[in-house]
Amino acid sequence: MQIQIIAVGRVKEPYLAEGIAEYEKRLRPYVKLKITEIADERRLVHTTPSQQAKLVHKEGVRILASVPASGYTIALDVRGKQRSSEELAGLIREQEIGGTSHLTIIIGGDLGLSGDVLARCDERLSLSAMTFTHQMVRLVLLEQVYRAFRIIRGEPYHK
Repeated sequence: MQIQIIAVGRVKEPYLAEGIAEYEKRLRPYVKLKITEIADERRLVHTTPSQQAKLVHKEGVRILASVPASGYTIALDVRGKQRSSEELAGLIREQEIGGTSHLTIIIGGDLGLSGDVLARCDERLSLSAMTFTHQMVRLVLLEQVYRAFRIIRGEPYHK
């Protein structure tokens, strides 16, 4: 199985980049991982809701251009379903058993994801009711994907 993470924006903080690199390394024995960074739209500090909608739409167009035509696609969305680590492992395992060769997970920017992107996804997943930077979300997501594969393979993990 290949997992592609499509993320808006770059990781700028060195400590987050180091953590992300560590989980990319840990995932190598389990899955082929690809991280696709989508440029975020530059904006002024104060933008109107209609300007924000246009920016999110532009990012959405670039995101959708990177989503494979087939496979299972998940959008990280604050209004999405919250799953336990075991439930995420079960979802990934279901996709493996079902023959899905490509799993795509999308992380939006600080303004969220466009309606077009959300409509394209098979599922919306929320990592927490709390708010995190999209850079931090990338690290948390990779840790949870790594944990899911440990669970799937029956290997020890911390609860």
